Amino acid sequence: PTINIVNEATAFYHKCGATSLVALGGGSPMDVAKAVGVLANYGGNITDYEGLCKVPGTIVPMIAIPTTAGTGSEVTASAVITDEERNYKLSIISYEIIPKYAVLDPELIMTAPASIAASCGIDALIHAMEAYVSVMATPFSDAMAEKAMELIGGNIRRFVANRKDEDAACAMMAGCNFAGIAFAWAKLGNVHAMSHPVSTYFHVPHGVANAVILPSVIEYNALADHGRYAKIYGYITGKDPQIDFKPEMLVEAVKKLNAELGLPSSLSEIGVTEDKIPQMAEDAMKSANVQVNPRQTMEKDMILLYQKAL
Repeated sequence: PTINIVNEATAFYHKCGATSLVALGGGSPMDVAKAVGVLANYGGNITDYEGLCKVPGTIVPMIAIPTTAGTGSEVTASAVITDEERNYKLSIISYEIIPKYAVLDPELIMTAPASIAASCGIDALIHAMEAYVSVMATPFSDAMAEKAMELIGGNIRRFVANRKDEDAACAMMAGCNFAGIAFAWAKLGNVHAMSHPVSTYFHVPHGVANAVILPSVIEYNALADHGRYAKIYGYITGKDPQIDFKPEMLVEAVKKLNAELGLPSSLSEIGVTEDKIPQMAEDAMKSANVQVNPRQTMEKDMILLYQKAL
């Protein structure tokens, strides 16, 4: 969603004299509804609320009904909006914008094409993974992340193979929701910080950008791992981590999962060009997610991560 869409939707909200919002769809409609809820109560431009805790109070009551198992936006404290003038994805992050109600109906995700199921599903899995290794992780967020990885890791292949599989659809919907709760409290990391500029500059679907970047970030963060990589490996492979587990095993497992889901393996494969890397790295460093990544990251590191994923 763009700022123009948010402004138009806000004007329509006022014209209708509405008192609440219903958001039916993927992450974009829910993010628009959150932004409209802010502007409807407090006015101004959505850029006024960019960053952490800029929303002064509760927003218009909102009912979120997701139709993809991906963003978890129905339970998160963030909304991502594209500022076309700056060619930048801005984030509004405040616990005031969490929807008042969320309705989870697995039937609504059972007509998705395989490509959508794959890109949204991997996005949800990465939400849980990044929340799990975040420096802000807590026992509460860990519990949500672990259950999310168990459900998504054990069902994403089945769901992409057959979206009519009711058990897999239920597991994906619940897993996505738990992953959203996990990162609402623990935040994310370098994968999401890096993927937003990729989507902005090259119009790559968010989940696809995340999937391609993930192996490089896992490898980079390995120095900061304190036993969580082995647990993640178990969740996405179904195997008991062996005592000789090494981080490279998780990197290879993620690459294999991407291939099984039909996702691309490099940034160049999805049209990313090297000339934009310096600007993307600069934009990625503006993300609050960099601050909670388990391994400290400088702009030069970000450039190298983009180059490695290219």
